[in-house]
Amino acid sequence: MVEKIISGGQTGADRAGLDVGLALNIPVGGWCPQGRRAEDGPIPSRYPLVETPERNYQTRTRRNVEASDGTLILNRGQLDGGTALTVKLARQMGKPCLIVALEEGIEQEAFQAWLDANQIAVLNVAGPRESKRPGVYDAACRCLASLFRSP
Repeated sequence: MVEKIISGGQTGADRAGLDVGLALNIPVGGWCPQGRRAEDGPIPSRYPLVETPERNYQTRTRRNVEASDGTLILNRGQLDGGTALTVKLARQMGKPCLIVALEEGIEQEAFQAWLDANQIAVLNVAGPRESKRPGVYDAACRCLASLFRSP
């Protein structure tokens, strides 16, 4: 059972994870770059994220993979950039990583089975930023809301 959702706070999939968690009263958190750096300016203070000492996105990505029991990638299109790095780091660390193509979706039962099989209490939600995949925030919110709805 997911007890906490973490992400890096970037626009797009990261922010969707935090917003859905807050809406459903699931504790949220995670690491973000120094200065609360995101493509749309400083990450709003309503997200309780901890700043890394570095301004780069890679450190934040690594720390969130490390701090979680598993990572849910909500992607659209090609797996690239920071999203691909997240998958690579999860695999290197031997952490469970589930990649969902938002255009195809995932059944709630399959998601729950993955959570249960991997004993995931702290879930890292990651994926592309909004500017790279316009509409990914809304698609990720819809997907997460359906995955966390009561059966």
